[in-house]
Amino acid sequence: MDIETAIEDFLNYCIFEKGLSDRTKVSYKNDLEVYKYYLNKKHITNINNISSDDIKDFLKKRNEEETTTIAHNLTVIKNFHKYLLKEKLVKEDVSEFIERPKLKKALPKALSVEDIDNLLDIKLETPFDYRNKAMLELMYGCGLRVSELINLEMNDIDINNCLIRILGKGSKERDIPLGEYSIYYLKEYVDRRHLLLKKKPCNKLFLNNHGQGMTRQGFFKNLKSILDDKGLNSNISPHTLRHSFATHLVNRGADLRSVQEMLGHSDISTTKIYTKVSDEKVIEDYNEYHLRSKKDE
Repeated sequence: MDIETAIEDFLNYCIFEKGLSDRTKVSYKNDLEVYKYYLNKKHITNINNISSDDIKDFLKKRNEEETTTIAHNLTVIKNFHKYLLKEKLVKEDVSEFIERPKLKKALPKALSVEDIDNLLDIKLETPFDYRNKAMLELMYGCGLRVSELINLEMNDIDINNCLIRILGKGSKERDIPLGEYSIYYLKEYVDRRHLLLKKKPCNKLFLNNHGQGMTRQGFFKNLKSILDDKGLNSNISPHTLRHSFATHLVNRGADLRSVQEMLGHSDISTTKIYTKVSDEKVIEDYNEYHLRSKKDE
């Protein structure tokens, strides 16, 4: 069978028997079109003439791409060849023993202390300003996920004991200490929160302009507006504040177990990535500032 027909049959199988979405089909088709083009350039047009070396060579040619792209290419190719064997169109699956590339774990991006100070320097005039200030102080001050922030309710805050109770992933509860900044601006906001309420009561801590609980989309929109006003990178996400919280703690010598508890990580290996960020910053600072880091030509 020629490769083009085999690809068409495979894509139909994916839609009608595997129930894959149109979007996934387009993704599969794009990957297989690139694969087919490569094989045709090698004068391979029949599925029975493809070898495992051809697949390995194809992946080498794609090596300049991101690792995740290559991994996706191989997944699609493996599914394609598995299908060919299942349908008895070939005698063996030539992709079976080709290993997937190890994905590089991207280091989390953190804001500098100066950028954090700039972001949090919000002019307080309206109740919405006080709300935004309290949300950002709390998010950075406690390393919260955006879902944890918007799901906070009034009774989750214990101002007297300087604690906030978080319901994290897997419905796991954790208590996080509140710093003086977070406490001060939370109090300032709570004193004005009634001005955001409409006719219906709402127990959510942070309210939108309809008097209802703040949504994820609403928070993103507000953050982007603040970033634009301050001339900061508009691609900064709410999660960047969480990464900045953890990175700054580790950089200043915080115990990794304590950071793990505050972030709500079930496995400390997830938290250890921040030591990598810290190590890279040390190397970067050494190369930039040490008088003998570079030898003059």
